[in-house]
Amino acid sequence: MLADIVQLLPIEIKKMLEKLPADMKNSIEEIRIREHRPLEITLQGNFYYVTEAGQQEKDSRLAYHPTTEQCRKLLEKITNYSLYTMEEELRRGYITVAGGHRIGIVGRTILDGGFVRGIRDIGGFNIRIAREVIGASKQLLPKLFSPMRGGLQSVLIISPPQQGKTTILRDIARSLSYGDGQRRLPMKVGIVDERSEIAACVRGIPTFDVGPRTDVMDACPKAEGMMMLLRSMSPEVIIVDEIGRVEDAVSIREAAHSGVKVIATAHAYDVLEVLGRHEIMRLIDEKVFANIIELRRSEKGFMHRIVPVEKAREELAKDFVL
Repeated sequence: MLADIVQLLPIEIKKMLEKLPADMKNSIEEIRIREHRPLEITLQGNFYYVTEAGQQEKDSRLAYHPTTEQCRKLLEKITNYSLYTMEEELRRGYITVAGGHRIGIVGRTILDGGFVRGIRDIGGFNIRIAREVIGASKQLLPKLFSPMRGGLQSVLIISPPQQGKTTILRDIARSLSYGDGQRRLPMKVGIVDERSEIAACVRGIPTFDVGPRTDVMDACPKAEGMMMLLRSMSPEVIIVDEIGRVEDAVSIREAAHSGVKVIATAHAYDVLEVLGRHEIMRLIDEKVFANIIELRRSEKGFMHRIVPVEKAREELAKDFVL
């Protein structure tokens, strides 16, 4: 368990989780705290309920049930005792805390003109633990370059949730920024970190190693952040997570027209699912991206397969490679 997550938890829940086996604590990916419902953790694609004695179980009836008071204390901690200052984050349904950990929240929505203005009666939290994995992109990175096309190419990385897209993206940014000390020179990298997960900035300073030549536009909408970087920081490559909106596509086109490479991610199970998303499909048809990379994670590490955009519609039957 990371220190910046432990300090947020109610003392009773903290003690329960600390009793878990060390290998399990070090592998936790999500902690789900639901008021008066079973305490749950997720790791390596599996879920377990946690008992009051700090044991893992599959039977929800044996699990500890967090109280209303514990949920209230957790909400106070993650909002720094000021719900008002976190109004925008609450409206989006998540809060990002120091270390890049994202805490999803659910409850009763407050509507204004048919749009969500906020959430009240919050009774559920999903703490997604961010981890820095230096070298995660080692096998993939060389394949992002094409000598015939002039070096680094723009790519779209896709996968279902919790398969490591953000971890890979972070390491790609770090690697490009450092260079390889030989033939590949350090590049000027710009990151638009809308959810503060890639670089995990605290007061504008990244807490993850994203490289010495990397500039981060933190807690900024993706489309606007890309344009700001293009206007002011002259990046050679822009890194952005979870694209999909019309305005995202417009900014990516602008970057491409400016000669800036874009490495982006999107939630999708496979290429076929991406084909059903109009704005992303337009970018693919326009060949803004040279390749689509399908990403998966296994016990052995990250796996990927590369689909050239020219053949994206054919859904190539290639094996994943480590």
